[in-house]
Amino acid sequence: MTLLYEGKAKQLYTTDNAEELRLVYKNDATAFNGGKHDVLHGKGELNNAISTLFFEVLEEEDVQTHFIKKISDTEQLVRPTRIIPLEVVVRNITAGSLARRLGWEEGKALSEPIVEWYYKDDALGDPLVNEDHIAALGVAKVEELEEMRMRALHVNNILVDLCWKANLLLVDFKLEFGLQDDGTLLLADEVSPDTCRFWDSETKEKMDKDLYRYGLGSLQAGYENILSRIGGVVYD
Repeated sequence: MTLLYEGKAKQLYTTDNAEELRLVYKNDATAFNGGKHDVLHGKGELNNAISTLFFEVLEEEDVQTHFIKKISDTEQLVRPTRIIPLEVVVRNITAGSLARRLGWEEGKALSEPIVEWYYKDDALGDPLVNEDHIAALGVAKVEELEEMRMRALHVNNILVDLCWKANLLLVDFKLEFGLQDDGTLLLADEVSPDTCRFWDSETKEKMDKDLYRYGLGSLQAGYENILSRIGGVVYD
């Protein structure tokens, strides 16, 4: 099998089926655009389990994704796509860069979700962009942006409800989308505590990658807590 791509937290390999790729979750933890990096035992298994559960829920709600099935503790089969180099960030509660940019206190509930676009370019630090920037870059069509925004808000509704039942707050999250050869738009990448902020709904305790990012506690313990609350298990 040929390695097609290796990112900070995942690897993507070919398989003997042209319609399927093998996605491998790594134990690497990174923050600050790779400025902080460690290998944390069990992280890949936890992200795979959580992302699998979320993808299965989204598929049940008619969200088209690249996910096919989980095939091992750290691996999934996924559909090939050409990733659109944009991160779609949906924010429900003020945290992270939004709080810093606007001078708002972290934890401020937003009356409506905010959707932001970030251009995927590590060398540039994944800058915040608007629709005019995206048009100038030529990385996505207007109709693709509209579809991505609509789907991201639909995903938000589904996950907010799921988290509410698990006594979790979905603070914010990022999504990535890809196009198949026939132009079909699919939700791709992962949906995990690496890409989402989750807080306890009562104590506001952080359970996501901010634990590692800011040295607040055990990343694995936070991820295990999330997985337990949403009804998943690490091992099949």
